[in-house]
Amino acid sequence: QVQLAESGGGLVQAGGSLTLSCTASGRAFSSYAMGWFRQAPGKERKLVAAINWNGASIHYVESVKGRFTISRDNAKSTLFLQMNSLKIEDTDVYYCAASTTVAATTPRADDYDLWGQGTQVTVSS
Repeated sequence: QVQLAESGGGLVQAGGSLTLSCTASGRAFSSYAMGWFRQAPGKERKLVAAINWNGASIHYVESVKGRFTISRDNAKSTLFLQMNSLKIEDTDVYYCAASTTVAATTPRADDYDLWGQGTQVTVSS
């Protein structure tokens, strides 16, 4: 069973940067579509960015375009989210997710069947 482990969250001032990483166990990482989601307490999990199996197709939600960059290193089974120009409203728990059934970029949370444990991102004023 593939497992996902996020790292890189923390506390940062508004305008600062953080890089989230998500490392997958198992050999099938390179065939999975991957995504980063965020979730506030009591609220629905929302997509931040998605990437297809080889990184050639990427999707961002409007609120992070130009500030966040999703990328992947299939040789290292690792997914990244570079977050620049962070805003207070970016504060949330961030989750990486993998789809073992879809290789193309997908924004649908229902397409993802593997999830990490989440990492807290807190942006202060």
